[in-house]
Amino acid sequence: MKLSINKSRSLWWAISAAIILAGIISMVISWQQPNIHAPLRPGLDFIGGTRLQFVRDCTKPGNCDKPIDINAVREVAKAQGLGDSSIQLISENGAENGVLIRSKDLSVDQRTNLQNTLSQQIGAFDPQKNQIDSVGPTLGKELLRSGILALIVSFIGITIYMSFRFQLDYAVFAIVALLHDILITVGAFSILGLVAGIEVDSLFIVALLTITGFSVNDTVVIYDRIRETIKINPERPIAEIVDDAVNQTLTRSINTTLTVLLTLSAIFLFGGETLRYFALALIIGFTMGAYSSIFIASTLLTWWRERGQSQMVESLEPIDTSTSSQDS
Repeated sequence: MKLSINKSRSLWWAISAAIILAGIISMVISWQQPNIHAPLRPGLDFIGGTRLQFVRDCTKPGNCDKPIDINAVREVAKAQGLGDSSIQLISENGAENGVLIRSKDLSVDQRTNLQNTLSQQIGAFDPQKNQIDSVGPTLGKELLRSGILALIVSFIGITIYMSFRFQLDYAVFAIVALLHDILITVGAFSILGLVAGIEVDSLFIVALLTITGFSVNDTVVIYDRIRETIKINPERPIAEIVDDAVNQTLTRSINTTLTVLLTLSAIFLFGGETLRYFALALIIGFTMGAYSSIFIASTLLTWWRERGQSQMVESLEPIDTSTSSQDS
């Protein structure tokens, strides 16, 4: 079956615009939330503080018979002056037997007191699974600044590379496709932050950079096929050339993407809390990268080249001088 992407390019653009708009609306709402004040819910890496993860020891008889009451955890935190902390239940062995608390900076005594009080309320914890991390706000700001700078530098580098290897319009639409992937991934995590309380950390920036490299690689493959076909058949309609280039590379794109997504799905399901949302960001970004390379970057290039050809034809049309001759 031959895919004719340019016949329905308005549909592809409308789908992308709707998804991006939903993400932007979510980011605006998130920014207005008093407990977030950012487009995405920031994690410990960016705002600083203490993150405590306690998991119950289910090897002890009766320790995990009852589910954790999150209200009881909140009451304990409130009694210790940590009422504004972010508290989430986490899954362990298919059940919510752990609790994740993100709070302001805590001293060693405060952490120990909180752990002991929670242990009395919800059950004994497994010391091998407990995690306590602390990050200062200065380091958090530096991480955010470095991550944004890395994204900007990568975009500039890709633009220069694409301009030299292809032409400027190729580079521009490749960057548009990359922005498309980044915006959708960021928008998705903004929605997840509002709905499920999912936070972004430094690994999220790493995921965005990885998405950028994967997406532009797919786009380069299609663009390379378009360029070679134009050299052989320069008079052929650009829409046909692009459709053929997409169809010739479609199997490769699908196979590559599916192979990567299978690996990422395994990491998401079995990689633990630390890597779960990193894998989710890559799953969203890689899926959108394959989509944008085929349905956004290619169709935009077709639209731009058709627009340029129509303007050239109009400028070369002969002027009808018969009327002016008769008047004279």
